[in-house]
Amino acid sequence: METIGNPWLWSGFAGLVLVALMVDLVLMRHGGAHRVTFKEAAWWSLGWVALAMAFNLALWWYLGQTAGPDEARRVGLEFLTGYLVEKALAVDNIFVFLMLMTYFAVPEEQRQRVLVIGILGAIVLRAILIFAGAALLAHFHWMLYVFGAFLLLTGVKMWFAAGKEPNLEKNPVLRWMTSHVPFVRRYHGGALWLGRGSRRKFTPLFIVLVMIGITDVIFAVDSIPAIFAITTDPFIVLTSNVFAVLGLRAMFFLLAGMAERFHLLPYGLAVVLVFIGAKMLLIDLYKIPVLWSLGVVAVILAGTVALSLARPRKPRAS
Repeated sequence: METIGNPWLWSGFAGLVLVALMVDLVLMRHGGAHRVTFKEAAWWSLGWVALAMAFNLALWWYLGQTAGPDEARRVGLEFLTGYLVEKALAVDNIFVFLMLMTYFAVPEEQRQRVLVIGILGAIVLRAILIFAGAALLAHFHWMLYVFGAFLLLTGVKMWFAAGKEPNLEKNPVLRWMTSHVPFVRRYHGGALWLGRGSRRKFTPLFIVLVMIGITDVIFAVDSIPAIFAITTDPFIVLTSNVFAVLGLRAMFFLLAGMAERFHLLPYGLAVVLVFIGAKMLLIDLYKIPVLWSLGVVAVILAGTVALSLARPRKPRAS
């Protein structure tokens, strides 16, 4: 696998992520279980974006000194494009998280904990899938076409599913859990279960965590191929993915009350997936420049957000 990553870059990235997570967890614990305000979420969101951009700037500077300005520019654009794509796809992930939280009536003060566990799981899962995907592409070039076709079909499916409310009651995993796993109907603070051994009963919080873990798997399988259309370098793929995921918790609370205002965004995400899938399928005929990809993705997302605000969703008939 060809990569710009060397032991210094990998260790620096790992150290930065660990420090950022520790700061995030310490500050969250210091504030105690509480309802996150829009202002708090906005500041945290800006902080995570600033951290990602600072990392990209440092990477650009380092490569400019060691590999030349052209290589630094290429990597900087690939990271930025990958980050934007993953950040945009994470919005759809957040809407599903919000639906789960609402369906199970998760108390406001417990939502932070659920999201932190979900984010840590997503980081580990994505790292595994990224290295597996990079190894496959290094040995089997034709896997690019498989990924491209998968993204194309996923985009089409997302387009037709947009605007429709998923029916959680028909979810096979949830139905199996609620019929086979002994659980209590009420929340008991942050407890995941009560009792021991054969008397153990799980709380709704445990079921929510399992459902969020499954959601992580589904969205990782959807989003990982998307960034391989931009770059196959596992260092750029992993770093842009991780920085996009790190801001999920803050973005959740930022968008929690605004999901209805961005009702057309799922259509934009569907178009982005179709574009990236087509780009991957055409890669041996014509390689679309990264700057063009960045521009196309940015225009699609900005356009659907603007249209959502200009044309609010009509109230549902009661």
